[in-house]
Amino acid sequence: MPRENIQIGMGHTSLGGKIDQYFVAIGLGFNPGRLRRARLRKIIELEAASDAQLAAMGLERDDILPHVFRDILSV
Repeated sequence: MPRENIQIGMGHTSLGGKIDQYFVAIGLGFNPGRLRRARLRKIIELEAASDAQLAAMGLERDDILPHVFRDILSV
């Protein structure tokens, strides 16, 4: 089974922890690993963008995870 080797920190919470917290907050209660891995690249790209770049896309930093998973999770 492949392992995630990426360790990225965003503030005091790791990116993985941030994704876990998002799924818990919307009531999913667990983190579907395949789904998370499939979209990790897009999440990293958006997290690396500046606030101005995100604003140009119509996003705020807190909107990244709902945006990435919007096609499968209606929150």
